[in-house]
Amino acid sequence: MKYAVHEIFYSLQGEGAQAGRPAVFCRFAACNLWSGREEDRETAICRFCDTEFVGTAGDRGGVFDAPGSLADAVEARWPEPAADADRSRFVVCTGGEPLLQLDEALVSALHARGFTVAIETNGTQTVPEGVDWVCVSPKAGADLVVFSGDELKLVFPQPGAEPHRYESLDFHYWYLQPLDDSQRARHTEAAIEYCLAHPRWRLSLQRHKFLGLR
Repeated sequence: MKYAVHEIFYSLQGEGAQAGRPAVFCRFAACNLWSGREEDRETAICRFCDTEFVGTAGDRGGVFDAPGSLADAVEARWPEPAADADRSRFVVCTGGEPLLQLDEALVSALHARGFTVAIETNGTQTVPEGVDWVCVSPKAGADLVVFSGDELKLVFPQPGAEPHRYESLDFHYWYLQPLDDSQRARHTEAAIEYCLAHPRWRLSLQRHKFLGLR
């Protein structure tokens, strides 16, 4: 299998339960809820995505012919090995939609290089065996097939994807993340109010944007 990757980079996780943790981000190209092209946004299932994931031609990504070659590229972004490298190495497979491409062979190759493997997914594709951390971000109009994991992170508000719809699922952490559009301040206030009224939910902010990180 070939893997189409938009970019690989090293930064801090900016949101959710792993916020602040150093990580290599492997951003796969392509998504099943939006093409990534502005001309298709109004007809997409997910219309608010703010992530660039189209193409592999840049110097930060590429097409990889084997799981080992992509795992090597991820490893190359991690700093020089330290004594506790096997405990600290962390890769976030994201997109686009990473589960269109991530498979058991790649998970195994990343594990062999000492990485804890996390995914950030819309939850519409099955999760391969071996993934260590599963973060699902449901989207209105997209049927979930992933009903359990570590973290459910819901962009809020979304008509048709209200928080109560997901409370029967099996997750350890529950986050509301304010929709980042022209009304972000209003959405943030609404998310705070919802979390205060429904303590299962916690507020997730995109700290990397405030800090100017990728």
